[in-house]
Amino acid sequence: MAQLSCKNLALGYDGKIVRDNISFEVNSGDYLCIVGENGSGKSTLMKTILGLFPPISGEIKFGDGLKDKEIGYLPQQTDIQKDFPASVNEIVLSGCISKLSFSPFYSKSEKELADYQIARLGLNSLKNRCYRELSGGQQQRVLLARALCATDKMILLDEPVSGLDPMITMEMYNLIESLNKEGTTVIMVSHDIEAALNYASHILHIGDNVFFGTKKDYLKSEFSKAFTKGIGDIQ
Repeated sequence: MAQLSCKNLALGYDGKIVRDNISFEVNSGDYLCIVGENGSGKSTLMKTILGLFPPISGEIKFGDGLKDKEIGYLPQQTDIQKDFPASVNEIVLSGCISKLSFSPFYSKSEKELADYQIARLGLNSLKNRCYRELSGGQQQRVLLARALCATDKMILLDEPVSGLDPMITMEMYNLIESLNKEGTTVIMVSHDIEAALNYASHILHIGDNVFFGTKKDYLKSEFSKAFTKGIGDIQ
């Protein structure tokens, strides 16, 4: 059974449909990239999967042991969020908040999980630093560690390399790829079609029409022509 299945979704807010007729499924270990033009509804889809927006119609189902609260999320940051006055450790630990249940305090196991994710993403030397003092790439690593504290089953990434320089962008892509190879399912919104096609196993293209399928099938489709024009061969 698929970890995530979306059928005939209509997306939007305040009763206004942004995009409809979206159907796709994601299995454990997939790397799905969501591409399309600006304003096509990619971020709205992310927020609908997370339950932040209800679907206007259609259905979203979770399976293969995945629960709706077991999804890590790395959103696009606002300028205010980038200036947040908390330590790296506090930010990462806050990813465990969904595990607190009725307790107002983090448990020993939750603190150990935060320490593990901090070490896993190479953040030990920054653990006690203030988040707003970090570079953009360091902040993204912190937010990714936070997302992994929520779960390592599935992570949703909304433009995770936006505003990063080329070297840090490549490091971030390599890190996400390594997490995927370790078994974490990745769903990523990206405007970087070349990177999406290099790393993804599946593509969801949202526009006037919707495509969902493997990367190989996408490259053969009419949907990819305008988006892949001018880039090198994709394996």
